[in-house]
Amino acid sequence: MSRSDPLDLAYETSTAGSEGGPGPGGPPLLLLHAFPLDRTMWRDVAGALSGLVPTVLVDLPGSGGSPLPTAESRPSLDVAADGVAGVLDRLGVERAIVAGSSMGGYAAMAFARRHSGRLAGVALVDTKAAADTWAAAVNRERIAAAVTGPAGTRALLPMLEGLLGATSRARRPELVAVVRERMLAASPPGVAWCQRAMAARPDSAGTLAELRVPAAVVVGEEDTLTGLQEARSMALMLRDCVLTVVPQAGHLAPVERPIEVARALISLTLRVGP
Repeated sequence: MSRSDPLDLAYETSTAGSEGGPGPGGPPLLLLHAFPLDRTMWRDVAGALSGLVPTVLVDLPGSGGSPLPTAESRPSLDVAADGVAGVLDRLGVERAIVAGSSMGGYAAMAFARRHSGRLAGVALVDTKAAADTWAAAVNRERIAAAVTGPAGTRALLPMLEGLLGATSRARRPELVAVVRERMLAASPPGVAWCQRAMAARPDSAGTLAELRVPAAVVVGEEDTLTGLQEARSMALMLRDCVLTVVPQAGHLAPVERPIEVARALISLTLRVGP
């Protein structure tokens, strides 16, 4: 079932309770997607978790079914984090395990910073705690300008090689084609907003060090964008963390190896408990 919350973030749930939200039991697993995709990137993982863990798949601002914030609102992942809290409000859920991939990981860290009392556990997948360097922020602005110009989302296609691991690119042409199609289907204004929001994000090392909830860090062994070094760094910042390296996966491990990612998330939910 899909619907939109009062803060305009679109979402879908895997298990329905009396109010259309996750059913009874432990806290639900809320899944935040990577750039420049949308919540559909998590559907294979959610399918693997079906019957085991209630899931909530959310579109971040400007992605999938979620509109952009008002023009007066400066691009910020804090807006996304507050929207995620709004989704929980609509579902009648007090606390959730929040898992984010890449940009979704940045949004998960913003949620931890702004709504720590509503966080039952956290999973950071193919992401990093560090803020952008000046050069990275400049590159994000270049991409934001390019996609809102004549090239449109074709300007994103050079990113495809970095998003998928070498194994996927060599052996799974159908997956490469699907990711390419999803990149081209992204909203240019939404892409630009997300790039500028990511460029403005703060360093989250302090946020992670203060967390007192079970955590998981997951990284594709072929991820060249964030990679194992960043994953290990985050795992050391967190007080209660399990690090999982996913074989034959790049920066989009939930898309490339959904079963392995689902297993890591199930392990996290068991550590969180009811």
